[in-house]
Amino acid sequence: MRWALVKVSLAVTAMVVVAFAVPLGLVIREMARDRAFSNAEREAAAVAPALSITTDRDELERVVASAGSDAGMAVHIPASGGKSGGTDGAGRRGTDIGPQRATDIGRQRATDEDIAAVRRMGRASTTEVTGGSTLLQPVALSSGEIAVVEVYVPESAVTNGVGTAWAVLAAVGAALIVGSVAVADRLGVRMVQPARRLVEGAHELGEGKLGARVPVEGPSELRLAAVAFNSMADQVVQLLANERELAADLSHRLRTPLTVLRLNAASLGEGPAADQTRAAVEQLEREVDTIIRTARDAKPQTAAAGPGAGCDAAEVVRERMGFWSALAEDEGRKWRVAGTDRPVRIPVARADLAASLDALLGNVFRHTPEGTAFAVDLHNGEDAVIVLVSDAGPGIADPEAAMARGRGSGNDGSTGLGLDIVRRLAESTGGDVRIGSSVLGGTEVRIWIQLDGRSAPARRGHRGAVRRRRQPRPASPPNRSRSLP
Repeated sequence: MRWALVKVSLAVTAMVVVAFAVPLGLVIREMARDRAFSNAEREAAAVAPALSITTDRDELERVVASAGSDAGMAVHIPASGGKSGGTDGAGRRGTDIGPQRATDIGRQRATDEDIAAVRRMGRASTTEVTGGSTLLQPVALSSGEIAVVEVYVPESAVTNGVGTAWAVLAAVGAALIVGSVAVADRLGVRMVQPARRLVEGAHELGEGKLGARVPVEGPSELRLAAVAFNSMADQVVQLLANERELAADLSHRLRTPLTVLRLNAASLGEGPAADQTRAAVEQLEREVDTIIRTARDAKPQTAAAGPGAGCDAAEVVRERMGFWSALAEDEGRKWRVAGTDRPVRIPVARADLAASLDALLGNVFRHTPEGTAFAVDLHNGEDAVIVLVSDAGPGIADPEAAMARGRGSGNDGSTGLGLDIVRRLAESTGGDVRIGSSVLGGTEVRIWIQLDGRSAPARRGHRGAVRRRRQPRPASPPNRSRSLP
């Protein structure tokens, strides 16, 4: 917008300057020409009274000298008696009233024909000569004959001051153009800066900075837009606050049944099942407390708060497998974990990775028969970390529909929230989630976590597109299992 205003102002001002400067320059040239010939007419008029009185050469030379133009003035006097071809004692050649005799005084520049034509017509005339022009002014003598006063007007006198005037016009035009561009630029800045602040505020609000507001300034339209944006941002903040309060209230209602459940779990006595139940109840209480604190917090939290933030994925995998391994032993499931022997740092919060693993492993226990084997593999690459959760169950008939359930369709008794949690975790780092066939014969969920924040590898189709690998289905689940240390 700013440059558009500058270009429009430049074009309009340039057209106006050209429309006025060109005619004015031509007028100045004509005025200079008229001034030069007016001066020539005055010089000729200064000689006319003397010619009307006398034709004596000496007297006329003094008159021409007093006029200050003896070098550019000539006086042509007709021959006495109207005869031509003779010479007087001074050797001057004469003519009669028709043909012009030689120049009596000064240098002749005009042709004889032009001088004769002026005598016949009896009015002044100008003619072009070498180096300029001449003014031929007829003057009546006392004898009734016509003398011609020739005044030479050089080209420099005709163009005197024209170049300077044109240079001044060009400078004024350039100054007008520069001034108009500067004014248009300032006006453009006055319009563009509020619009730019509005764009920046929209970006900040989209990035989760709920305190982003736009100053109300600039033209009236942009001021109205800023007021509308600030009102919208206030409404967004209010809606999010209401949602947080609602989530906190709903989570707080779970405390009463959790208290009863914890008391009942405390009375179960001793044993692996009782210990596992009490541990599950304690974890559930911690999760509810986390939800309440997060919902009450007015500042949105991110997965990784800055450089060095995140967690050790290997440690989290070992911890969660330690929790689920007890339930796997109760159901007779064989399990395997690999890739957790060395620390693997990822830019993801520990609680988010644990929630994602619990969601996937919970799906394994919920949607596969008892005794179905499963495995968790952790692969550490240069720019990404891959977490594979696979099982030997019946698999997923429509993986794309399973990813769509992550948007809340709730088919087959599943809310789809587990896969949605995993997807948001991966996409927060620039990665993705894919569902395919595992080497165990069932389903494999691959979580791609980017380490450098670059975009995930190009893929086709729907988000979470399926990458199927053709592997021979084993006759039975693998017998490898390893307890955690």
